[in-house]
Amino acid sequence: MDKQPPLLQARGLSIGYGSGSRNVCRISGPLDLAIHAGKMICLLGPNGSGKSTLLRTLSGLQPALAGTIEMGAEGGGLSPARLAKQISLVLTEPVRDNSLTVYALVALGRYPHSNWLGILNDADKAMVHQALDATGMTNYAARKMSTLSDGESQKVMLARALAQDTPLMMLDEPTAHLDLPSRIQLMQLLHQLAGTTGKGILVSTHELDLALQVADQVWLLQTGGQIDRGVPEDLVLNGIFSAAFDKEGIHFDMTTGMFRIHPGQLKEIRLEGEGVPAFWTQRALRRKGFSVTGDPTTTLSVRIVLEKEQPVWIMEGKGAGQEFTSLSGLLNALAM
Repeated sequence: MDKQPPLLQARGLSIGYGSGSRNVCRISGPLDLAIHAGKMICLLGPNGSGKSTLLRTLSGLQPALAGTIEMGAEGGGLSPARLAKQISLVLTEPVRDNSLTVYALVALGRYPHSNWLGILNDADKAMVHQALDATGMTNYAARKMSTLSDGESQKVMLARALAQDTPLMMLDEPTAHLDLPSRIQLMQLLHQLAGTTGKGILVSTHELDLALQVADQVWLLQTGGQIDRGVPEDLVLNGIFSAAFDKEGIHFDMTTGMFRIHPGQLKEIRLEGEGVPAFWTQRALRRKGFSVTGDPTTTLSVRIVLEKEQPVWIMEGKGAGQEFTSLSGLLNALAM
């Protein structure tokens, strides 16, 4: 249990949208939530569950329907200027300004800390360069924002948030426009930042597998307004994670932390082997509609052996034993 007071605490919070007492749509609540220093929280949930609404409400962009939000010792009711020193926000909309360079946009993150003229001192400039370096965008500093890809633009927005240097960072789908290596790097970076800088980081994301690996805590917001909170492994072990995302034809495998596609009725096959070749063989067999078992009475079997440090697959149960030097050969034979 965290001994330090939270950076942000919400009590009895209800979120939603609408105008007037008759047109209000409540999405979720009442909620009691807290974000602590040095923790990375991943906000997960199906489309339409209200993840973006919750993040925008906590960041002050959208009013709460009920309840209170307090920022550490500052309490609630912060002015926009004071709020900008507490929370940096990264949204999914890419910035396309023909006049702004990457450096100029990242430097905007320092304005809550600069004088009324917006002049950056040496410490401000050093913070901008640190933010560019942390996100791998130093070589892009002179580039115009209009020349960047969506993924590059998203990294610039993260750099701006880092330059703002607030105790809290909130990010709405920061990996939406990134390729797989960049998504992994970004989530790793956020996890490292929480630990090394003591920031509290809240990330709304659809990266379920990455969230399970890097989050200190998961907030699982479900359609209908219920929210479950906890260490990711606890949510997996008590079945909450599976219940939230399992759909017809898709199943969350607790043993691997991965989602699997059910190809329909599975045929049994025995697999003998270990290590990396066995892992990928099992994946290939499942994709082709086989349920892998260790039952010795199963007629159809595949045995993996190593010859000159390379895997060889020996299939038995379809006539005489057959050997294959590739998985494609094995799968083709099974399909005949």
